[in-house]
Parts: sequence; C-alpha cells; structure tokens
Amino acid sequence: MKQSIIIDTSALIAYLNEKDTFHQWAKKQFINAEYPLLTCEAVISETWFLLNKRTFNPNVIMQMLKEGIFAIPLHLIKEKITLAELMNKYQDVPMSIADASLVRLSEYYPNSKILTLDQDFLIYRRNKNQPIPVIMPNIQ
Repeated sequence: MKQSIIIDTSALIAYLNEKDTFHQWAKKQFINAEYPLLTCEAVISETWFLLNKRTFNPNVIMQMLKEGIFAIPLHLIKEKITLAELMNKYQDVPMSIADASLVRLSEYYPNSKILTLDQDFLIYRRNKNQPIPVIMPNIQ
C-alpha cells in the first residue's frame, strides 16, 4: 500500500523559503515524495499568512494547489467535534486547528507520515494512544 505524506505548515514553509534553515532538507523531501501531499485548509492558510509577511509571493501556494501538488481530503465542518476534542486534550501543548486536522488525517490514512519540523507531533497521538509516524530532521 502506498504511503501517504501529510504536510505540516513548518515543512511547507521550509520548502518554499530558500532562506529557511531546513530548506534543503525540505526540498529533498519534496523531491522524494509521492503526490499529492495531503494537508488541510488551515495549513494552507497558515503558510500563506506567514510567508506573506516576508519577501515572498504567496501566490505560489495557489499555483501548487492548481497543479495538484496538494490534496485536501479533510472537511472541517464534518470534523469539528473531533477536532475540538483533540484541541481540548492537548490544550497544554497547545494544539492548533491545523495540527488537530493533521492528526485526524493521520487517522484516516493509517500508512501515512507527517512531514514536519514541529516536535509537538511527537507528543500527539492518533486513535487515542498511537504514536504518529513523522518525517522530520534531527533538530537539536
């Protein structure tokens, strides 16, 4: 079975921002990935917002969506109760709606891994108690 990659804001920003410390790492992950990458609207929105604050054309993100680089299979309205439960469970971390959405996606795609720089995904659990497989650089 094909392994799906779920992409987080941190990895997407690292890929799109050539000045990012982890740009080369992220670029390598994109080269080796099978498309489409799974994500959620919140990740697209966060990335757009954060990159729009820098000298970057965030329209690149829209072009990537048009080209089918991303798939957005999670529907926020249908998942609102589950996402709220996850965010409540991890309120001490705290968990964003983007992170909750990616955890939920990992439950729908059990052979998936989350491409991220965010070590909070080492704390989060899917299906109540299962560690979430991640692809992340060694961050010290």
